[in-house]
Amino acid sequence: MARFSASEPEKSNRKGFWALYRKELADHICSKRLAILFVLLMLITTASLAGAVSSISDAVTDSSQFVFIKLFTTGSSSIYSFATFIAFLGPLVGISLGFDAVNNERAQGTLNRLAAQPIYRDAIINAKFLAGATVIVLLLAALGLYLCGAGLLLIGIAPSFEEVLRIVVYLLFSAVYLSVWLALSILFSVICRHAATAALAAISIWLFLTLFMSLVANGIANLVFPTSGIEGYANLMSNYELDLALNRISPYYLYSEAATTILNPSVRSIGITTMSQMVGALAGYLSFGQSLLLVWPHLVVMAALAIAGFAAAYICFMRQEIRA
Repeated sequence: MARFSASEPEKSNRKGFWALYRKELADHICSKRLAILFVLLMLITTASLAGAVSSISDAVTDSSQFVFIKLFTTGSSSIYSFATFIAFLGPLVGISLGFDAVNNERAQGTLNRLAAQPIYRDAIINAKFLAGATVIVLLLAALGLYLCGAGLLLIGIAPSFEEVLRIVVYLLFSAVYLSVWLALSILFSVICRHAATAALAAISIWLFLTLFMSLVANGIANLVFPTSGIEGYANLMSNYELDLALNRISPYYLYSEAATTILNPSVRSIGITTMSQMVGALAGYLSFGQSLLLVWPHLVVMAALAIAGFAAAYICFMRQEIRA
């Protein structure tokens, strides 16, 4: 039987892609930017851990089950929880890893040299995104292991198997969430000629979707379905559904909703629940599989956003002209 093997150009392209990937990964790991980000994230994680440990006794009083996982969701009066910090500040990691991925190469003149190598042009943009995503996974894994290890020493309670599964899924979902912002920042890096412009554009979108999207969604929902006056009571359901749909445009809201469901087994539904739906329901915790079913659409949408952002960056990069 004939044996089929890849052609020489394909082999050369694969070698070139992995060489670029290793080069980009080494640049990220050895950069001062990543060192600063890692130190800041470690400080934030330590602060959230201290707040969780100081408040863990109250959390245990409310419920003696799933104590270990409360290290990720419990804060104090002055410190937010780890999950809240990642939801709000995590996008800065993705933005900082990608805002100058392409335009910096173009400004330094090294993009021409990369394109002149015997590799396909798409290997450049693919390697940059994959290297950034790898750094995100490594950062979140390090933070998760540090939080779990330090929490185990401080509270002396080992996690159950279900808690480990929930933590792993939460960290994977966080990696996808940060990859959305990585893809967006790489897109602006391709479109914008200057790195500062790309960074400002990505940060502006992050601030709008994180801080102001809920206000815009609430305003539109109240305008379309007013809740005041005689017809206000009849519009309550429609108002809430429209407000929820608009809020879910924001990756921040999608991630927060999914993280809360995964890390809090007592969350039994997402969205509004009527009294008729609650009739006959038994009080208790959802299993890991049931919680995963609730957030599965969120994960699919988040992955689709990351793919769409990278696809847009890929198309724009392939259509651009690289002048010598």
